[in-house]
Amino acid sequence: MPFSSKTRLLYLYLREGQRRLARLLSRGMTTALRFAGSTPARLIVAPTDLRAIDPFAAEEILAGRFPLAGRVLDTEGESPFEIDLPSHEFAARLHSFGWLRHMRAIQDEAGSIRLRQIMDDWMGSHGRSIGEISWEADVVAQRVIAWLSHSPVVLRNAEHGFYRRFLRSLALQVRYLRNVAETVSDGEARLRVRLALAMASVSMPATASAIRKASRNLDLELERQLLPDGAHFSRNPRAGLELLLDLLPLRQTYVNLGHDVPSRLIPCIDRMYPALRFFRHQSGELALFNGATSVLAHELASVLRYDETSGEPFRSLPHAHYERLAMGDTVIIMDTGRPLSVDLSRSAHAGCLSFEMSSGRNRFVVNSGAPKFAGDRFRQMARTTAAHSTVTVDDTSSCRFSQSRFLGPVMISGPSRIVIERKDEPGSIEQVKASHDGYLAPFGLIHERDIGILNGGRLLRGRDRLLLEDGSDPENDDDATAVARFHIHPAIGMRRHSESEIYLTAPDGEAWLFACRDGALAIEEDIFFADPSGVRASSQISVTFSAASQPEIQWTFTREG
Repeated sequence: MPFSSKTRLLYLYLREGQRRLARLLSRGMTTALRFAGSTPARLIVAPTDLRAIDPFAAEEILAGRFPLAGRVLDTEGESPFEIDLPSHEFAARLHSFGWLRHMRAIQDEAGSIRLRQIMDDWMGSHGRSIGEISWEADVVAQRVIAWLSHSPVVLRNAEHGFYRRFLRSLALQVRYLRNVAETVSDGEARLRVRLALAMASVSMPATASAIRKASRNLDLELERQLLPDGAHFSRNPRAGLELLLDLLPLRQTYVNLGHDVPSRLIPCIDRMYPALRFFRHQSGELALFNGATSVLAHELASVLRYDETSGEPFRSLPHAHYERLAMGDTVIIMDTGRPLSVDLSRSAHAGCLSFEMSSGRNRFVVNSGAPKFAGDRFRQMARTTAAHSTVTVDDTSSCRFSQSRFLGPVMISGPSRIVIERKDEPGSIEQVKASHDGYLAPFGLIHERDIGILNGGRLLRGRDRLLLEDGSDPENDDDATAVARFHIHPAIGMRRHSESEIYLTAPDGEAWLFACRDGALAIEEDIFFADPSGVRASSQISVTFSAASQPEIQWTFTREG
């Protein structure tokens, strides 16, 4: 390992150690007594939750069966908070209380009583001792938002004793969040903590100065995390949706109560919408880049109906580094960037120059996406270059991830120089040419990709090339083998049309012909991680070629009929 790499790793270890120490010092004793304080007399308002409810889920939970994170846990009469849970993701979902929204379907008093028993179980088993997953900052922030938003259901016909216990616990959690906010890992979690604190400041009795401080801190975090082009700085297309689901109710709460809205809140919401539309295929799904997974159509619709910005999606997100080509019914979205910081690389994928292609209501070429509920092995598999519609060299990812449990799965190497050229002739062609140096250190190679849409959106023309740093072809003794992968959505059927052609058919009959006369063309088994039902088998097109003897391949997708 070069000295510079060792120095970088040492820096990352020292920085992570400092962050963990600061977090421990901010938490202090693990007893909740440290964060004890006055109990508010009442709640002022319950912010709206835009997420959809499932009456069946409510019935299951009241019966002791918790359908969370792709699993169903039957508690068999015991408290869910005192038994072994099936996974870390399940535990996070359970303790964050996002499932409370389903309880809006409860109509009878018996259901309300049972819900309060569940809440009492949590306050008794986890509310007095701070630690483990239930007190991770992001989990606490989500729990505070859920408790505030669904307090009318929780407190309906509640006796005074429960009412006081609920408010005491809620106030303690808010004080805890205030204490640890500065030590939370960068990214969505830190912004969600600031969002929860701002929501609590207007939903619970607070001084004017406390409301202003929470508002100011939220402004600072919004301005820091939202890029000028409206994308979240994690580069995850789904992040904007998740944040809007909480930011929109918060904005309305400020307005309804007559408080000054945080100065950056409305401008940030307004610039998030064009970025959200940028990543949206015409079928309604979001593109699968950098940790994005399946999106429920009604969640996206519930957010988009508040969009007052209108207008066509941008052609580029120059700060998030994505390109969008669109002509007729055909859309291509391409990743031309890299993580914006080490902290933000924990969920970033090695998918530089990967693309997705949709036509009308159908997604044809996709990335494998991130699994919603699968274990760590699948999550790390989904991050590899091979899980993206781009080129790999010698089965090696263009990025390398840390295997250290202390550091976490941060990206420790990858593309450092990405060059992008765009050529648009309205009505004739939209074209992007880009290259990255992620394979320069291990193989001495640059990957260059050129994609264009023409013929009114009926033809997609692409070229992949491997070259040396000076722009010349690889040497004859370079035996590196490259594979260009095109991951095909599971709903699309495929059959071999000829030695160099593959026929793709959508459920509605729309058909495209993939052709590549360079390299070895094959249909291979694949895994689609981002299906709403979980990890799913699928297929991919692969083109294998040699860096030395055939450093360039050309391929097309042509719409049939």
